Amino acid sequence: MVPSGNRTGLRRELGLVGLAATGVGSMVGAGINIVPFALQRSVPGIGNHVLPAYFLAAVPAVLAALCYAMLGSAMPRAGGSYVYASRSIGPYTGFLASFSQWFGLCIAIGVVSYVIPPFLRDTLLAAHWTDAAAILDHRGVRLTVALGFLWTFVLVNLRGVKAVSRTLVPLVALVFVCSGLVVVTGFTHSPADYVALVQQRGESAMLVGTAGDFWTVVPPAAAVLFSSFIGFDVIAQAGGEARNPSRTLPMAIFLAIGVVGVFYFAFTGAVYRAVPWEYIAAASAKGDVTAPGLLTPLVPPAVGVLMMSGAALALIKDLPGMLLGVSRLCFAWAEDGVFPRAMATVDASSGTPRLALFTSAILSTLGILGGHFAGDFFLGVDILVTAMLVNFVIMALSVLRLPSYNPLLAREVRVLRARPLQMVVAVCALVSLTALLVVQCYRDLTATVPGWYAHSTLVWLVVMALGTLVYWRETRALAQRGGDLRAITRVLPPE
Repeated sequence: MVPSGNRTGLRRELGLVGLAATGVGSMVGAGINIVPFALQRSVPGIGNHVLPAYFLAAVPAVLAALCYAMLGSAMPRAGGSYVYASRSIGPYTGFLASFSQWFGLCIAIGVVSYVIPPFLRDTLLAAHWTDAAAILDHRGVRLTVALGFLWTFVLVNLRGVKAVSRTLVPLVALVFVCSGLVVVTGFTHSPADYVALVQQRGESAMLVGTAGDFWTVVPPAAAVLFSSFIGFDVIAQAGGEARNPSRTLPMAIFLAIGVVGVFYFAFTGAVYRAVPWEYIAAASAKGDVTAPGLLTPLVPPAVGVLMMSGAALALIKDLPGMLLGVSRLCFAWAEDGVFPRAMATVDASSGTPRLALFTSAILSTLGILGGHFAGDFFLGVDILVTAMLVNFVIMALSVLRLPSYNPLLAREVRVLRARPLQMVVAVCALVSLTALLVVQCYRDLTATVPGWYAHSTLVWLVVMALGTLVYWRETRALAQRGGDLRAITRVLPPE
């Protein structure tokens, strides 16, 4: 392994199970319980093409995961994507990729936090606790509960990575048990059962709809559904705290995306098998719909409560792992000197970069406030997709560029060691991810919205410009202190 300087204070305490739980915990949440059904509103006409769109989204996601696994096996350090790109292409490209990721994920943390209260409300309604559910409908209460969950998991992170792992593993297990009820319900009920239920409620008009042309609706839907696979990258950000990282990081990435990918197809397929897509489209046009909310009329109340509880837990368990990942990006920037140095300070008792964690949590809080005042979470989802597609494109470029830019590190790659195979994967990833990014930006920029601030692409560009200003200021100060950023980013950061 390429030698690096002094120790950072981070502790290598995460094993394979903890790492995989961090990735899975950051993936199975809003991406499975809300997005595949709200998609009927955001991409009108997607109709019964949701599963093909999921498959189209999964291909570049798997390719991106392979790129991460290759880079992670050679550069197992905190800050994952920043380290990978800065050591493969250059420091500014590394900062651009990871700042995009940091911003997108912090906004996503805010979005997830903000949609937890409606899931808790629906759980209470399923249990017939209508008075308690009505309280969560108050905007002020919803905001307070969302902030409470966010900052609770900030406190968990402050205790260190072991506390995060011990929180995540049981939550992930509970989510799969409760969400499994959704899968069983969907595959044990026919569309005729649901049609009869809808007709009994006098909602037959909601069973009428027209699907759009396959190639018109599937690519933009795939760009949105790609957000469901975002989360395995959090594993890479914890590279500085993984035990035996060159082996466990790639294994955890493969395990997370494999398990989650299979579960996504089973879960979404089960819901769309039982519930006619026309009904989902009509319901989503009226308001937010969720998987358990659609299926609870088919099951006994106790089962409905468990299904709704699983959805709420799926959102809640997103938070600890995502907070861990975004804070390590700030830490990695500060370690190299491209962000305020104080962000790299690690608490001696917990091994946590506290200021980096607090900074990320503050941006996530702004994401909650944005969703609260805008009254819609889909702008946050679009920002996340745009930001992460840019990041993944740069990861593919990093695999292509690494041998020529940093041959010493290139020899440390432990996944797909044959260079021709690496290039095939990276080129396929680059082409497919770029295509999704173009589709996503076109869909966003041509959408009819209240103002420029509702275009995720323009918001992303503004934030990247602000991040660049911070980068230039810090790197100029580093140069004045005699630091050589190019030399710093030719070797791995300290462990």
